[in-house]
Amino acid sequence: MSEVLEQAGLFDRALRRVTSLWRDMAERVVGAEDDGIEAQMRACLAGRGGEVSARSRAARLAQTYLTLGAEGRVDFLRTLAGFDSDEAALAQAIERVQASADPVARATAKARLRRALEPPRVRLLTQFTTIPDGMKFLVDLREELLRVMDQDAMLQALENDLKSLLASWFDVGFLELRRIDWNSPAALLEKLVSYEVVHRIRTWRDLKNRLDSDRRCYAFFHPRMPAEPLIFVEVALVKGLAESVQRLLDEKAPVLDPTQADTAIFYSINNCQRGLDGISFGNFLIKRVVSLLGAELRGIKQFATLSPIPGFSRWLSARLAAGDTAPPALTEEEAKALREVAPPLTALPAPLAAPAEGGAATAPALAEAPAQTLARVLARRSWPREEAVAKALEPVLVRLCANYLVNEASPRDPKRARDPVAHFHLSNGARVERINWRGDVSEKGLRESAGLMVNYLYDPARIEEYHEAYVGEGKRAAASAIRKLARA
Repeated sequence: MSEVLEQAGLFDRALRRVTSLWRDMAERVVGAEDDGIEAQMRACLAGRGGEVSARSRAARLAQTYLTLGAEGRVDFLRTLAGFDSDEAALAQAIERVQASADPVARATAKARLRRALEPPRVRLLTQFTTIPDGMKFLVDLREELLRVMDQDAMLQALENDLKSLLASWFDVGFLELRRIDWNSPAALLEKLVSYEVVHRIRTWRDLKNRLDSDRRCYAFFHPRMPAEPLIFVEVALVKGLAESVQRLLDEKAPVLDPTQADTAIFYSINNCQRGLDGISFGNFLIKRVVSLLGAELRGIKQFATLSPIPGFSRWLSARLAAGDTAPPALTEEEAKALREVAPPLTALPAPLAAPAEGGAATAPALAEAPAQTLARVLARRSWPREEAVAKALEPVLVRLCANYLVNEASPRDPKRARDPVAHFHLSNGARVERINWRGDVSEKGLRESAGLMVNYLYDPARIEEYHEAYVGEGKRAAASAIRKLARA
């Protein structure tokens, strides 16, 4: 797709436009050309001159940052982090609060204490919002900060300040929901291609197919970043629950009349700005789109996803490596079916070939633990193309996946689902509805989840109920068929 999507060129042009504008503003700054970074920051904080001078100094400081290499940017961030609260002023403000006797004087002293607590770096960060594309500059600044903040404890404090500012500036109440279609500006469509990481957009034809009349794409935008999507969701209007992403995205499939669709499938959700990590928009986006589609298309009765299960293969590999007692026990029929399709064993370690009664050694294939047999079958890269092998694996993997989604918890939080996509949808009020065998047979899908995908169902009447049960108690909503599989 490189011959048609020159996205690097697009971003380079945008960067040149902004930095050129900043350069013009910076030239208005009165002062030495070779002022160091700390001196520039102090000049910004001093605030000499009027509003134009202040914006020019901020533009010059932003331009300086963009000209630095990787090490220079870390030094810039460390210098910025060093503009912390004044210890003497803070101590004095605390004394005044403690010494205040009447309520009015105490309230005034507390207000002064709050001002003393705010580090000067917060004022510096805020000044960047006054320059063209300054909000995008701060978002990108935090992206860089997230990559390097482990190098210095003070950078963590700076990150906390910047995240707090961005969380307030990017409150969902300030965001605009817009539909993206084939008539949207080319620059925006190029960004859509660049930011799509769940199911890569391969060609312009692929993109056009995803924006056809039986498809929808919606994104949140911030008024200070009108050309930059923050998060977007791709939706397919279909009949019934979709079970295969390859069929869903088939460019040769006939276009469905949207008025004939009864189901909206959310098949890809992408956060576009890494600098806004930890600031959630996804739950609001899905609920807004459910409401919008329900009002536009009265025939839509189901709202569901066709979602990847990115942590499943990694979890299963670790469990199988732990031995045959780690995964939920395989039935005798499942173990027998796996043995029949497993590669022949040439040798077996002594501990696994235990002697039978009378001293005779057992047959290696019979002595091997079921978990090891399953691991050997999955290790064959050709298994997805072998029907007999796939048939033996299907009931085993689907059941193990149900257990993973419904029962497995994050190591950090026992109330949180282990799979990140499951956590996202469950926390937004969805329920695990169906696991789809061969839902994604791409190389990525086979590697991450053995080709499995899952439908999460959003029932508008029960979204809040499911959300509260999961967030408050860790209860995961799931269809009865999924719960039955997870208990097996």
